Amino acid sequence: MRLTTCRHLYLVLLLLALFPATSRAIPAITCHCFTERAYDPARPSGADPYLLATTQNSFLAAAFTVEKKTIVLKKQAGADADDLWIAYWLAAKTGRNVEKLLQERKGKGTWRQVVASLAIVDNTPGARVAAAFKKNAPDEELARAVVDELLLRFRFHGETELSQLQQAGASHQEKILAGLIAAKSRQPATRIYRQVKEGKASWGELLQRAQIPASEIQAVITALVTADNSSAGKRSSPPF
Repeated sequence: MRLTTCRHLYLVLLLLALFPATSRAIPAITCHCFTERAYDPARPSGADPYLLATTQNSFLAAAFTVEKKTIVLKKQAGADADDLWIAYWLAAKTGRNVEKLLQERKGKGTWRQVVASLAIVDNTPGARVAAAFKKNAPDEELARAVVDELLLRFRFHGETELSQLQQAGASHQEKILAGLIAAKSRQPATRIYRQVKEGKASWGELLQRAQIPASEIQAVITALVTADNSSAGKRSSPPF
């Protein structure tokens, strides 16, 4: 199956302009067309949006043992990143189908309403996510709980470091990428994050220093996740 391109998006927009009535039959499409996908010293930050996005997609795919292209295609079809984190977590926890969960979320309006009909076991690992559901946290907070749980589970961060990154304002993508670079460069993730935020380096430059080419991000993340499962003697299926 071929990925949707910007050319396809332009065609859809043209059709909408020519035939407004057809808009109800066309699903929302998000253009994920990155013109810069590798670090260029002449434009140090040019590829950063792509590097952050592909790192997040790679981590989500590795954590839940799905193909990365599946994640990308869902986003191109309009799926929100926060919804995907929550849907895959719920699917791993309950055995429900991801697509059905996403449709149910769309119909009910919030994940809190979806979860009301599901049996979420309050145990560990995953207790912080269950706790977020129990207190009726908004979707944004639920997604953060899922991401943080996974980052801790796969040892991208410790509790203290993760808290510091959160307080500093790091996004999901930034926490994941900082953890990846830290794992390869053996530097504190908080120091890596500060270098970017203070304008001392770009994400692309830091990846280059850590000897992680953009084309190898998925493989490196998958190796880190797999190594953690193997060293702990755990299965390779989702960590719940």
